[in-house]
Amino acid sequence: MDDVRRRIISRTIAAGDKLPSIRSCAAKLNVSPSTVVEAYDLLAAEGLIHARRGAGFFVADKPQPFAVAETGPQLEREIDPLWVARQSLDTGEDVPKPGCGWLPADWMPVASLRKAMRSMAAADIDILTNYGSARGDAKLRSLLSHRLHDQGVAVGPDQVLLTGSGSQALDLVCRMLLRPGDTVLVDDPCYFNFQALLRAHQISIRSVPYTRTGPDLAKFEQTLQEHRPRLYLTNSALHNPTGATISAPVAHRVLSLAEAHDLVVVEDDIFTEFEPEFSPRLAALDGLDRVLRVGSFSKTLSAACRCGYIAARTDWIEALTDMQVATNFSGPSPMVAGLLHAVLTDGSYRKHMESLKTRLVSSRDEVIGRLGALGISPWVMPRGGFLVWCELPEGRSATEVARTALQKGLVLAPGNVFSVALDKETFMRFNVSQMQDPMCFEILADLIGSARQ
Repeated sequence: MDDVRRRIISRTIAAGDKLPSIRSCAAKLNVSPSTVVEAYDLLAAEGLIHARRGAGFFVADKPQPFAVAETGPQLEREIDPLWVARQSLDTGEDVPKPGCGWLPADWMPVASLRKAMRSMAAADIDILTNYGSARGDAKLRSLLSHRLHDQGVAVGPDQVLLTGSGSQALDLVCRMLLRPGDTVLVDDPCYFNFQALLRAHQISIRSVPYTRTGPDLAKFEQTLQEHRPRLYLTNSALHNPTGATISAPVAHRVLSLAEAHDLVVVEDDIFTEFEPEFSPRLAALDGLDRVLRVGSFSKTLSAACRCGYIAARTDWIEALTDMQVATNFSGPSPMVAGLLHAVLTDGSYRKHMESLKTRLVSSRDEVIGRLGALGISPWVMPRGGFLVWCELPEGRSATEVARTALQKGLVLAPGNVFSVALDKETFMRFNVSQMQDPMCFEILADLIGSARQ
């Protein structure tokens, strides 16, 4: 392939010229004919050459681009709820990203994923070529049902819908339950993509302050009375971004108010497996009457193998299944579902999570200590997970720190991207697993130190 590319670039062969035959090329380069066949096929897939039936391979006669533009940090973009996601996704792998919401690649169960991928290569042809079923793979749904039972959520496989991702699960819920102009209640602060998704659905957003034990109940009740939201979207355990966990009394009161005001609750429980022990769950306390449970595997297994799920009462699962068929035609890829099921059941997943939680305890303690030396203090000490919500010293603007840090090659998550009320300007969310590079603290020290002078 490199040989053909060099000759095209050097104009030794030009558009429309015929390439050497497979046999002559193999003899010239001292490789097997099958190697040349594979190389020519790959070059054809790239568009550099094309095949003519019975005549051989020829240099493509269409102009070739010199290079694909590299995506990089968008320094001038407004810092809005999509800012952190865009910067985290689009900057290079060499850029430290304490502002992102996922673990480093080498913290994931890579060996188990590779083993499962090898087994998928020998899977039945239907798994490799067909659509997934409307509700998703039955074996994975059954496994999720058992795992949810262990967490106190009594649910059968017919009450679980697999989706293309956790984000798609939320999108399906919005499509089913909401109409443009409806009001949705979120925590303040909350996961920034909640806001982005709701705005995409033209939904009116109201927020209530989130405390160290859950939403502010007085403000919660007042907002229900004044604005009559259709839905409340929240994290119960290891809340994003604060790391706090709802207490049992607050959870019971939230559900009482939800029943009194005909409020549907969506519990995004994506961080549940990072808890040292399970905490109160709205879905468990409610019995999935007016609570829908949403989750995914991107934080613990792989963000590349996208798959989410919804656990809900049967009539809602039926409606959500129809919505999934209408918008995505089928459930997640059978290959992805099969791979995830294989990893979750190969005996190593539990050990992976125990090791991961231990590693996170150490990293969290170290990072909080080093941040403390810079005057950056945690709002609450999380029970688990990898997110820490911190306040900067001396009223320093998190927005300006994040913008300047990006210019220096560091992606941070300033507080106001998580806040509907825009009153978290002195706060910042840190991902402790993404702060192993000394450059993170060097840049922060420089920025915080300059602010003190």
